[in-house]
Amino acid sequence: MKLLLLGNEAIAYGALSSGVALATAYPGTPSTEILETLLEFKDRVVHWASNEKVAFELAYGAALAGARALTAMKHVGLNVAADPLHSAAYTGVEGGFIIVTADDPWMHSSQNEQDTRWYGLQAYVPVLEPSDPSAAYRYVKLGFDMSEKFKHPFILRTVTRVSHVRAPVEVEPPAPPKWGRFTRDIKRFNLVPGNARQRKIALVDKWRELEKLSSDFLQIEGSGDVVIVTSGVAYNYVKEAVRRLNIRATVVKLGISVPVPPKVREIARCGEVVVVEEGDPVVEIQLRALGINTRGKIDGYFPKYGELDINKTALGLAKALGLSYAPPTPLKPPLEPPPRPPVLCPGCPHMATFYILRLATAGLNPVWSGDIGCYSLGINMGQQDLITHMGSSVGLGAGIALATGQFVVATVGDSTFYHAVLPQLVDIATRSVPILIVVMDNAYTAMTGGQPSPSRAIPAERITEAFGISTFVIDPIDVKKSVEIIKKAVEIVKSGRPAVVVSRRPCALIGVRKARRAGIQLPKYQVDVNKCTGCGLCYNLLKCSAIYKRPDRKAHVDPALCVGCGICAEVCPFNAFKPEGKREAWLELWRQA
Repeated sequence: MKLLLLGNEAIAYGALSSGVALATAYPGTPSTEILETLLEFKDRVVHWASNEKVAFELAYGAALAGARALTAMKHVGLNVAADPLHSAAYTGVEGGFIIVTADDPWMHSSQNEQDTRWYGLQAYVPVLEPSDPSAAYRYVKLGFDMSEKFKHPFILRTVTRVSHVRAPVEVEPPAPPKWGRFTRDIKRFNLVPGNARQRKIALVDKWRELEKLSSDFLQIEGSGDVVIVTSGVAYNYVKEAVRRLNIRATVVKLGISVPVPPKVREIARCGEVVVVEEGDPVVEIQLRALGINTRGKIDGYFPKYGELDINKTALGLAKALGLSYAPPTPLKPPLEPPPRPPVLCPGCPHMATFYILRLATAGLNPVWSGDIGCYSLGINMGQQDLITHMGSSVGLGAGIALATGQFVVATVGDSTFYHAVLPQLVDIATRSVPILIVVMDNAYTAMTGGQPSPSRAIPAERITEAFGISTFVIDPIDVKKSVEIIKKAVEIVKSGRPAVVVSRRPCALIGVRKARRAGIQLPKYQVDVNKCTGCGLCYNLLKCSAIYKRPDRKAHVDPALCVGCGICAEVCPFNAFKPEGKREAWLELWRQA
């Protein structure tokens, strides 16, 4: 049947029709929808793992035992799973094993750009590169077959414009899951040095076979003296650019971009080749290693950062071929939309937590060490001095505390806490690093769509207390009480020891959804303009996105956005905020969301 699918959904359907038995992931845009789709099918194991390494190892183990397995993550997640990735190439697998990585050129929802294809070269793992959802579906199916045939893992590299574009895809019904049974092979599966040396020799030999395989994924279109080698989403831009430039060209589309098939030598024997690819010049470097003269990103014909598009591709091709090209003038909209910078949602418990922390640390001028998640938006409140990677809040914050003696507040979400902070707690506790760690526990991995957090089963305070770290739990809705509790934690840090505060209140979006399903009316807050003095605490310091400043500086609550959290009433020193409706039933349902 034909379905209108996102690229990520097409990947999931390709895995289902291939008989995937086990699928794992850690949520991260632009990869999340793959596992979200697979979760609907209860006849196989589908699991959100605590981080990408755990997800990879679960799928790798299943594939070692002969089951068909898939693991999915965003590009930076493969860094976390890099250790087992390299080992998987040495041991190989018995069942088909697909590693889906979703790259994010121009960082729509990421802290850096990264090209997964380098990992393919380094780890000796072939990289399939689909150009659209239909190709993504086919490549998953072909990947499972090839993985099983060669007993080797395969990477499927997608990018944002493949993962999040929607297109019609012809799909087959789900196949029964293919399970397995582990069979001992000590020399193959135990990578002690003596065995690993032999496995590396075998891996290099297998790589030569995989180079031949990549020729089967080669697609040649058109004819002409101009040879354009492309892969992935760039292929779509090349097709349109060739039409716009009105040139006769031989377009070589690589389905497997790592390793590049040596067969390209024969096609390119006529002269220079123009290489168009999204990301780094991974294909171009391989072609030059084959002795092929190329023009592409290395010599600056195409940008080395961000995404390609039709105009960038046409302009780069024109430069490479000595042609002229004037991009069409973009249509100007009759009305420019106002800027919409990302903000914390109305009622977000993180908003209250940041406000409480500001009050509890007044006069200390703390270093705010941040992390990846919704709470990154604390940057809008001036309370995120550094954010670099998952777990950076505690790791970098501890280094700053040790090296400078400054007071450090490390803010980390509950999902990130389990993903990347647990090993760091060992060092924090062992050395007694004076740092205030604030676990912002909203019970969900909220930024990527509300996947459940391990904190629902294993509260963070159980872990930190087991490490011997003084731990406090607050509900950020209760601002005044929370400030006093955190001040106790601050005194512990000032005395030279670590302390942890767990700020617990579920994601407001989840709570609102449950209230609507239960028929509970949310209390809306309004401002008594006679009491409001325009001090700006609510819209300047708390920065609730449901509260606006009127021309007379007094506050106004947008009833369409207000979720009735009541934090504004807690903050206001003039008692100007009043609820319309009952609040107790809503707050209790929200607490249990």
